[in-house]
Amino acid sequence: MTREAFRVRPLDEGTWPDFAALVERHNGVWGGCWCMAFHEEGVSDRKPPERSRAEKEQRVREGRAHASLVYDGPLCVGWCQFGPTAELPRIKHRRVYEQGLDTLPDWRVTCFFVDRTHRHEGVASAALDGALDEIARGGGGTVESYPEDTEGRSVSSSFLHNGTVALFESHGFERTRRIGKHHWVVTRVVPGQARPFSPR
Repeated sequence: MTREAFRVRPLDEGTWPDFAALVERHNGVWGGCWCMAFHEEGVSDRKPPERSRAEKEQRVREGRAHASLVYDGPLCVGWCQFGPTAELPRIKHRRVYEQGLDTLPDWRVTCFFVDRTHRHEGVASAALDGALDEIARGGGGTVESYPEDTEGRSVSSSFLHNGTVALFESHGFERTRRIGKHHWVVTRVVPGQARPFSPR
């Protein structure tokens, strides 16, 4: 499977059922997260997955949750979560991150998920392409993420929810500073584009 074979669509009311079906096929993803961990509401052991699902759906219907969804035919097989910084205030390694903080970015890319049957096929790369397209359509600006450097290390793809440094560098991001043993802040400026998002 190549990236060209995938379609990418934004998460919205129309694509919510496809996103929800992917999450449900994987038992709520990471213990019932429903991709809420980086939103203000967050997740916890005391919060049932049903509540996270309802909160995510409400955000989507109100236009307060962004993701690019990757499709193999009619099936949603992965996503990349992104959004304005205020929409995604929670990040990993926050204490170290804030120590070196200069200014907040306009956008954050916080999370990837790929269907277990489609890993190592370029889904994450297609999803990041779609996210950057949507960011450009949304006015562009400074985009930041916090991927893991896996060079010379063997890391299970199921744990790479922030993606890899290599993935981001292949999309024009540059390392800004280290915030964990293997995690980096990476940034890229995306010009704004006045054009509609078109599914791939």
